[in-house]
Amino acid sequence: MTMQEIIVNLHMHTRYSDGSGSHQDIAEAALKCGIDAVIVTDHNVLARGFEGYIRDGNKKVLMLIGEEIHDQDRDPQKNHLLVFGAEKELATFADDPQMLINAVRESGGLSFLAHPNDPAATAFNETDISWEDWSVTNYTGIELWNGLSELKTLLPTKLHGALYAFFPELIAHHPIPATLRKWDELLASNQVVAIGGSDAHAKEWRLGPFRRVIFPYEFHFKTINTHVILPDPLTGDVNIDKKMIYDSLSAGHCFVGYDLPAPTRGFRFTAQGHDADSIMGDEIPARGGVTLQARTPSAAEIRLIKNGKAIQTWKNQTIAVHITTEAGVYRVEAYRRYLGRKRGWIFSNPIYVR
Repeated sequence: MTMQEIIVNLHMHTRYSDGSGSHQDIAEAALKCGIDAVIVTDHNVLARGFEGYIRDGNKKVLMLIGEEIHDQDRDPQKNHLLVFGAEKELATFADDPQMLINAVRESGGLSFLAHPNDPAATAFNETDISWEDWSVTNYTGIELWNGLSELKTLLPTKLHGALYAFFPELIAHHPIPATLRKWDELLASNQVVAIGGSDAHAKEWRLGPFRRVIFPYEFHFKTINTHVILPDPLTGDVNIDKKMIYDSLSAGHCFVGYDLPAPTRGFRFTAQGHDADSIMGDEIPARGGVTLQARTPSAAEIRLIKNGKAIQTWKNQTIAVHITTEAGVYRVEAYRRYLGRKRGWIFSNPIYVR
């Protein structure tokens, strides 16, 4: 399979819900940062008329429109669902998460449980809006790393908020550990696709005389992205490219990359078997042995995770190879040092050795 990688930033908000910017602001920020596609997901509104390619000279970005749906009558408002590609307004199903997921599937869309662990930040009157209904089935995947949820874990006081407002590059460390554990637990019995979301709002926060836009869109686009592996290059035709992106996301042909410490473009996790080759998201038979290989675009600590446990670690390497005859769910994590701390850099989707 020829592999074409694109960088997608997903999960962001405009003035149609609780963001501060316009779709044009998002497009301009994405063009500056070299993002290939964005998926805008305003709360409980499917803003129509914005999908398409936006161009600036030789640069272009594909803007797609999804939705973040939750029950607005519920207090606190738990169980947020990211919906891509449904092509119709489904917020009327918000009061029953399973009915909503079923409606998304019936309409041909993808559904991802948004910020599964999203704690309260009482200093800023932010409530806990984690996912709670774990009885649901048939969703596409989960948002493994959400930039805003992680920030909420770091805000015991308003002073911490001021620090991160002025030095946002200090924030991202790794996905919330409870979310990683939950994903591994889900993977034991289901194929569950992981994505990374910026949850960009570009909100203005005030603290006394200080005012600052927290996380401008442009900053978000340099941080947590979902890198999608496509079977063919983008064509420039919106409908063809949209289907290709959503098909690849649905298959788990993607990884979460934290692109601020160093670009993650070029990462690959593949498997070669007796009579099959696979990439992230695929199954491969264990019969005859399987060679798992991870390649990072620059040196990192690479960890191979099997069924939720690290089974091998390579320090300061760009290539990691492991041969197995054992069935299991295999995925890769890579870490780099940045601003004095070891940080999560790459989180692959699994290869399922059956």
